Amino acid sequence: MPRREEIFAAIDALAKERIMIIDGAMGTMIQREHLGEDDFRCIDSLRNHEKSLKGNNDLLSLTRPEIIRKIHKLYLQAGADFVETNTFSGTTIAQADYGCEHLVHEINFESARLAKEACEEVFAETGQRKFVCGAIGPTNKTLSISPSVENPEFRNVTFQELVTAYGQQARSLLEGGVDVLLVETIFDTANAKAAIFAIKQIFEDEGVPEVPVFMSGTIVDLSGRTLSGQTGEAFLISTRHGDPTAVGLNCALGAKEMRPFVEAISLNTTSYVLCYPNAGLPNALGGYDETPEQMAEDVGVFAQDGLVNILGGCCGTTPDHIAAIAKVVKGVKPRIPPPTVKANYMHLSGLEPFFIGAGTNFVNIGERCNVAGSRRFCNLIKNEKYDEAIAVARVQVENGAQVIDVNVDDGLLDGPYSMSKFLRLISSEPDVAKVPVCIDSSDFKVLIAGLEACQGRCIVNSISLKEGEGPFLERAKLIKRYGANVVVMAFDEEGQAAETERKFEICERSYTLLIEKAGYKPEEIIFDPNILTIGTGMEEHALYAINFMDSCRLIKENLPGCFISGGVSNISFSFRGMEAVREAMHSAFLYHSIAAGLDMGIVNAGALPVYDDIDKELLELCESLLFNRDPEATEKMLVMAQSLKKGEKKVDADANAWRNESVEERLKYALVKGIDLYVVEDTEEARLNKELYPRPLNVIEKPLMAGMSVVGELFGAGKMFLPQVIKSARVMKKAVAHLIPFMNAEREERLKSLGPEASQNPYSGTVIMATVKGDVHDIGKNIVSVVLGCNNFKVVDLGVMTPCDKIIQAAVDEKADFIGCSGLITPSLDEMVHVAKELQRLGLKIPLLIGGATTSKTHTAVKIAPRYTGPVIHCLDASKSVVVCSSILDDKTREEFLQDIDEDYDDVRSDYYDSLKERRFISIADARNRRLKLDWNKFTVYKPHVIGVETIIDLPLRTLVPFIDWKPFFDVWQLRGKYPNRNYPNIFNDDQVGPEAKRVFEDAKQWLEKLLTESEDSSYTHRLTANAIMGFFPCGSVGDDIQVFDPVSLKPTKKLYGLRQQSDKEHDQPCYCISDFIKPLDTATNLPEDYIGMFACSILGAQEIAEDLEKKDMDDYASIMVKALADRLAEAFAEYLHLKIRREHWGYSQDEDLDTSDLISIKYTGIRPAPGYPTQPDHREKLTMWELMPADKLCGISLTDSLAMSPAASVSALCFANPKSEYFSLGKIDRDQVEDYAARRGETPEDVERWMSPNLGYEY
Repeated sequence: MPRREEIFAAIDALAKERIMIIDGAMGTMIQREHLGEDDFRCIDSLRNHEKSLKGNNDLLSLTRPEIIRKIHKLYLQAGADFVETNTFSGTTIAQADYGCEHLVHEINFESARLAKEACEEVFAETGQRKFVCGAIGPTNKTLSISPSVENPEFRNVTFQELVTAYGQQARSLLEGGVDVLLVETIFDTANAKAAIFAIKQIFEDEGVPEVPVFMSGTIVDLSGRTLSGQTGEAFLISTRHGDPTAVGLNCALGAKEMRPFVEAISLNTTSYVLCYPNAGLPNALGGYDETPEQMAEDVGVFAQDGLVNILGGCCGTTPDHIAAIAKVVKGVKPRIPPPTVKANYMHLSGLEPFFIGAGTNFVNIGERCNVAGSRRFCNLIKNEKYDEAIAVARVQVENGAQVIDVNVDDGLLDGPYSMSKFLRLISSEPDVAKVPVCIDSSDFKVLIAGLEACQGRCIVNSISLKEGEGPFLERAKLIKRYGANVVVMAFDEEGQAAETERKFEICERSYTLLIEKAGYKPEEIIFDPNILTIGTGMEEHALYAINFMDSCRLIKENLPGCFISGGVSNISFSFRGMEAVREAMHSAFLYHSIAAGLDMGIVNAGALPVYDDIDKELLELCESLLFNRDPEATEKMLVMAQSLKKGEKKVDADANAWRNESVEERLKYALVKGIDLYVVEDTEEARLNKELYPRPLNVIEKPLMAGMSVVGELFGAGKMFLPQVIKSARVMKKAVAHLIPFMNAEREERLKSLGPEASQNPYSGTVIMATVKGDVHDIGKNIVSVVLGCNNFKVVDLGVMTPCDKIIQAAVDEKADFIGCSGLITPSLDEMVHVAKELQRLGLKIPLLIGGATTSKTHTAVKIAPRYTGPVIHCLDASKSVVVCSSILDDKTREEFLQDIDEDYDDVRSDYYDSLKERRFISIADARNRRLKLDWNKFTVYKPHVIGVETIIDLPLRTLVPFIDWKPFFDVWQLRGKYPNRNYPNIFNDDQVGPEAKRVFEDAKQWLEKLLTESEDSSYTHRLTANAIMGFFPCGSVGDDIQVFDPVSLKPTKKLYGLRQQSDKEHDQPCYCISDFIKPLDTATNLPEDYIGMFACSILGAQEIAEDLEKKDMDDYASIMVKALADRLAEAFAEYLHLKIRREHWGYSQDEDLDTSDLISIKYTGIRPAPGYPTQPDHREKLTMWELMPADKLCGISLTDSLAMSPAASVSALCFANPKSEYFSLGKIDRDQVEDYAARRGETPEDVERWMSPNLGYEY
């Protein structure tokens, strides 16, 4: 980065020689000119200006330049070394009050030129070098304080708006020739940080030679704080990343009042200290009465005490004051800046300073403001109960948290919005805002939003080498520009480090990069070497605590000056729910880890027992676990945990002892354990007990439903899992099936005796279930149906592809209590809206339940609920559907339950509409200008070995088994392990879901082998077969679209339409469209110079097998298993096909050598985006693909009305070979792109809106 070294050297030389002088007030001198309105508009461009301009002193550099030049000369002749340009209000923000934003460049440029001319004239007269300071005022807006008393989170300016405004001013001043940039009268440090950001951008990114930067804060009263609440020391820490040559205070106070605050600044900075106070405090009329001699006497003491390097005056001072000051400090030795301040300490700040180092002991980072770690905090943020959320932070500070960790990463939250709002609100709570913030997120946009909302020096948690050195350094440099310290995770391109050596190796590499390439100081770096969970029962996890401590020692020994942190609660995650054990483990772990070098940790500061107060036996077990001293430590700890809990029953070790219990207990046991061996026998025994169960229905209502109630409770509490519930359902179905003939016979007898009006309903309620029109996916629906059925609901399952009229007619015919609509693909969302509209039109009030993978509470609240006055409820999973139905049917709970839903959805809608207001779009024209721009001369276009269409019919299924990705299989069963056991095969290690995951996986393997064997035998009527079709075609990009050509005639045939990202992005990131990855048509010949591939593949036969299992065997579990395995095989088929395409059919990656895990991790070259998914969400592109390669005719893969593929176990995709191609999410698009896209497709915008509703960034 270039520097104007002569300026730095000249200032350094003067600073060592004497105390330097800066000028006095510009405004005071202008007032003495007694100027009128005409003086501010006496140039042609302003004569007819519509607003009053008097008081806009900056304009005088244009309208009365001789006055400004004269004032500069008077100060220079009085002894000033520095004169400030007449630009205190020289930003577009400040000039907006006068309607003069368009003059900002001219004002600043001419002001700099005038000051420079004055300096040159004085130099010619005296031979003394003088310096021009480009004055950058605070603007009339603030980032840290709301202008609205009623709305404390509101801000009338954004960080980036200030960056833009300050950047414009600074550039113009530099172009005008200033020697120094002076950011002055800082009453809000956040504004100053925006100025620093803008200045760093100019010097570091634009190649403008660096000049010295001076910074001057304003202490507004004798409390010693800025207007935004910071102390002087906190202000220094917050702005230290600006590397100011000089820093100090000006304005608001007179010299006497400013003394203690100047002293604090002087003691806490290695920069030169400048001070230019007012001429005393203002009098009753707003004037300043302190004479030059009085003021000189007071500031002279500053000089004699060695507090300052630069002195001058602010409001009320004149050239006489400056002359007096210059005289009194003449010959006084200047302050010698200390070489370091709190060396080897980490400098942080909230409203107050905070230092971490040798004398601070362990630092508690409060963990409760984390939506992932605190259910209460999560609910408060989601429900916009920010006052209560702030109280959570306040309690942490009261309990000893020295830093507050804030994390709002949740799928249903707008992360940047929630982070900004919470941090803005706590900025007005001094008892919380006094401590620094740790901005915690895995989303870099959320981190940036947090940084832009904090005036203090924060911690950013975190970045890592996961994506490689380039993104790591880019993010690190940006964080540094914002002025924050950074947490670096021990995570690199190969994954998370668990072993000591790997942890240290990653940290050492990161340390070197940050210091040598990103300009960090060691004390600005925090390493998190990954606190991982012990006590899982897995031998390979037993050393995790030891590895962490050992890595801490290595880091401290070899990476001097850095700090170490970690999420302490991770260590005890195996014992969640056992709080006494967890707290003891945390305390013991901290005791030993601090000794190993741990400096800080994210903990619940109010729940840490004193190490010596921990029960000795419990402590011994904790340390046995931590140091892996006893292989039985986990089991012993579980026993102790049980002894610490009350009221738990002992488990009978005899597996068959339950058979000796009463029939009621046997039925309950069978239902809970999913054992169907004796269920018919036991059900019959209960039925025959007429004294207890006079009617067959009573067996259902009492022992069977009692057992299922236990299942429901355990499932709701997370103590049972979905596969267990489905097995329980199978037991229940067998029991009910045994009773149905008896109930039917009883019903007929009673009907005969009571007449035709009598009826009996054995169910709690009736639910119509359907996968909506156009969608063939039903696994989720079937699971909900089973769970509802087992909870005594009559479920009328209409199957898949169900038209709206059929759903509503069935609901009317069945006198249904509920309608459940399910769907997986995006068009299903619109069909659900249609169902709601039709229910409303027909005047029905039947509660509408919405579910399926593509649905969300937000979409339900915003798009569906407003269309229907009946209840509309989003059901996240099967367990929620039971709660919803039961709550609505219960007269005691219905009203309150529905009221809560309405209030919740009102909040969701408010959040959504607020987010629309804050979301920024660029025009489609601008988005195209920001497309991915490739140098096509550097790319080799590979011609496919096969041109045209090829098919694969009845591929041996065993070929696909190695390509199966098992993680989504467990998602189907709602088995979700916790970190670090989220994915297959680690899920088996999860102590909560692991055992059930193993059991389901064993069933899956048996079923898979059965399906594979039967697929190899053509004698089976129903067997799985694997068919596929692929095509390769010449093509070229035309704007956002891809023109496809006939492979023989090279005539244009079909066009694939693209959509471009349109949300505003930071730092000139490209706005992607799929056409960016295809070489444009040759401009001379209009012929293609590139190729595109496509394929569709399917596993046929699964639906027929599943239907047989449902109808003949009444085995829903097996039916769902078959469909889930078919889905896995279809995805494996896609992975296999893409590999074959890359290596053989297209052949652009013939030397590729990747294993299955590499394929799943997308480590190959090229992409295969699927129409209807985030890269191109328009399902209609499949129609074009089917026209180019007739998958329906050649492979049996058809498209429904809503363009879902049938069979459901099907995959289709486009194939791109470009090594720069990458997956991206389109996100929201604006109206101008919708209109443009519709015009290109030859349709109306309304047509596009119907298909693209989830991606619309506006209401339609």
